[in-house]
Amino acid sequence: MKNIIKLACLAFALLMGSCTDLEEQILDESLSGGASENDLVKGVVAPAYGMLPEFYRHTRYFAVQEISSDEAILPYRGGRDWGDNGIYIELHQHTYTPVHSNIQQCWDYLTVMISRTVTAISILTPLAETDAEARVFLAEVRGLRAFYNMIVLDLWGIAFQKEDQGELSIILRRNDAVEYIRTEFEAVIDDLREDVGPGRLTRAGVYGLLARLHLNAAVWRDPYATSFNFTDEDMNKVITYSDMVIGMPQYALSEEFFAIFDNDNHTNKELIFAVDQRPDLNGHNRMSYFSMSDNFYGNPLFPRANGTDGAAITSDFYQSWVQAYGAVDPAEADARFWWERMVIPSDSAIAAEDFEVNRGIYRGLQYGLQNTGRRLPFIQTDDGRYKIGRLRDWRRAEENAYVDFVEEINFTAEGSDYNTGFRVEKYQWSKQSDTGRNKGEADLVIVRLADLFMMRAEAKLRKGDAAGALDDVNIVRASRTARPDVTPPALSAMDLDILFRERGFEFYWEHQRRTDMIRFGKYEGTWTEKTDNNVQKRLFPIPQSAIDGASDAEDYLVQNPGY
Repeated sequence: MKNIIKLACLAFALLMGSCTDLEEQILDESLSGGASENDLVKGVVAPAYGMLPEFYRHTRYFAVQEISSDEAILPYRGGRDWGDNGIYIELHQHTYTPVHSNIQQCWDYLTVMISRTVTAISILTPLAETDAEARVFLAEVRGLRAFYNMIVLDLWGIAFQKEDQGELSIILRRNDAVEYIRTEFEAVIDDLREDVGPGRLTRAGVYGLLARLHLNAAVWRDPYATSFNFTDEDMNKVITYSDMVIGMPQYALSEEFFAIFDNDNHTNKELIFAVDQRPDLNGHNRMSYFSMSDNFYGNPLFPRANGTDGAAITSDFYQSWVQAYGAVDPAEADARFWWERMVIPSDSAIAAEDFEVNRGIYRGLQYGLQNTGRRLPFIQTDDGRYKIGRLRDWRRAEENAYVDFVEEINFTAEGSDYNTGFRVEKYQWSKQSDTGRNKGEADLVIVRLADLFMMRAEAKLRKGDAAGALDDVNIVRASRTARPDVTPPALSAMDLDILFRERGFEFYWEHQRRTDMIRFGKYEGTWTEKTDNNVQKRLFPIPQSAIDGASDAEDYLVQNPGY
């Protein structure tokens, strides 16, 4: 495996400047679903997938997609935590530069991930001529290369066309990049399987990614445009590919919204393509622990597994819920906002096996496991159950200091305190994580069925079919029937602002908000602590280390405008 890492470093040396010591997160489960000792899988295919959990971490892809948007914010907590030289403030305010570490990490991971697919393709290509399994794997890693390039195109406005490990990548921009990715996806469809998802790239996964490509193609062809040209040809493709997936019987919208993000979500029929974290608990729990209070513990069996008081939702995003439901509390109107899982008995004690964490958007005074100090054993009853009560804030000396989340959050000293901002617990807390950070069990969503309905709705709306768009959005809303009293009611009208709002309600915390904001013309807006309206910030700066590393090849890797 070390040799593969070295190949990756060599192949992209001119792009990266140097190869960082990236953590290895290789899937241990046989991707073939059978022989665990399959060398082809372990040595070639698994590495092409293996870095996805780390790329989808809270401080990498999540940070650049969510904290840069109107949805999430991460201040300098209490004047000492999450400062990190201001990198999260820069993301939120759009003052990021070519040396920004979150952006650099995303670049490093993606370039190595692309290089791994090139390595796999070179090995699998001759084998695929006579071996059916190799042909499937070849289609998967070639599709992964296109997927990784699509993310690079979204973040930096370029794509890497690379076939020969010994040659430099060809840098593609704008329509050339869109067409390269499109043709790569289309070329692999016939060889992909339909029954091995969601952790592997299937035919439905590529259909979903093609729909996403065509939906965003207008942006990626002309990223600084005053208005984007959403062509009927692209929108028809979005509708066609969405229809293909929606018509497949193996997929279904989840009746319980938060079940999509449960620890056992690998079998949830709404998932189409996801980051598989199951093998040997190889993934991370950071999407659960990141937003929660330092005084919050998600499992009574692990008294050191707490939250970190990281990102919260902005008051702007919260107010979009309030404005949508008026006098009705969104927790009482929409199953996507809140699911109360911690039902406290009359004697305020819960057995470990019955302990569940609430899901959704946390507001106000918080309840949870009781202890006598930070990271100390939890208080138990004589029969071994765990006491539940108001969460004490152990960072404060006052006897009545409790965790009580308030709506307002900003970069002032008061607005950055530990209690500011409503929090998000969308993914279920791991049952195995002994630190709160490690051993994630839930697959991280990349494409799910609701997105096919919502992308189809947007394509219809951009073609002038508001009624068709309304029908698709209402199908998604009406599907959340597990708790009928909070099934979102049908909407009566549809326009781009309502659809943008609906995408926020459905996909918050799912690595999509920045891309959505740009496509809907919202990214230059003002929210919370962000006033920058520079359209050049739609693309991130190419890391300076990559520019320096490519300096021997004149005009090869050119910095994006504005940096």
